[in-house]
Amino acid sequence: MTIVVDDLDRAADRAHRLVRDGGRLLGITGAPGVGKSWLVGELLARATDLDVAHLPMDGFHLADVTLDRLGLRDVKGAPTTFDVGGYAATLRRIARREEEVVYGPVFERELEQPVAGAIAVPRAAELVLTEGNYLLLEEPGWQAVRALLDEVWFLAEDEELRVRRLVARHVAFGKSPAEAEAWVARSDQANARLVEATRARADVVVRLT
Repeated sequence: MTIVVDDLDRAADRAHRLVRDGGRLLGITGAPGVGKSWLVGELLARATDLDVAHLPMDGFHLADVTLDRLGLRDVKGAPTTFDVGGYAATLRRIARREEEVVYGPVFERELEQPVAGAIAVPRAAELVLTEGNYLLLEEPGWQAVRALLDEVWFLAEDEELRVRRLVARHVAFGKSPAEAEAWVARSDQANARLVEATRARADVVVRLT
C-alpha cells in the first residue's frame, strides 16, 4: 500500500527513518514542472544533521549534438533522450561505496546542456537524493535504476499550477511565451502522462497543500 505524506516535516522524518533503517538512495519522481528540485531543496534544509548528497537525473540528458545525430532533438526530455545506462552505472557505483567519491554530471539550464563531473557524491554520504521523471518507468534501463533505489517518492501537484510553472520555466530560459506553451502542450504533457502512469509503483506519494 502506498503511503501518502502531506507535510514537509513528515517527509523529512520519512527520509531520516530510511537512513535509520539502513537505506541510503532516495528517488523523487513526478511529472515535469511538479517541483521535484524544490522538494529536494526542502529536504536538504531539514536534514542538516545528515551528510546528504544530491545527484539529479537531468545531468544524464544526451547532449544536443547527439540528439541531432539521433533525430531526437524535437522530443528532448523524453525517456529516449537520456543516458539511462550511464545513470544506472553511476547509481550502482554510489551504492557499492567502493570509491572515495563518485562524480556525476549536472544539467546546466542556461546552456540547456549536461556538464560532466560537476557533482561529487562522497562515500561518506548517509543519504543520496536523486530526482527525475522516469525513476518508476517499467522499461529496460529504467528498471535497473529503480532496482538501485531504496525508496521512491512520487510528488503530486495541482495540474494547472504545474503547467503554469512549466511554461514560466521555459520562458525564463529563453523561449517566447508562445514557444513555451507549444512545447509544453506537445512534449512536456506527453511525458507527464507517461510519468503519471507510474504513480502506483511509488513507495510514497507526497501531496503538499
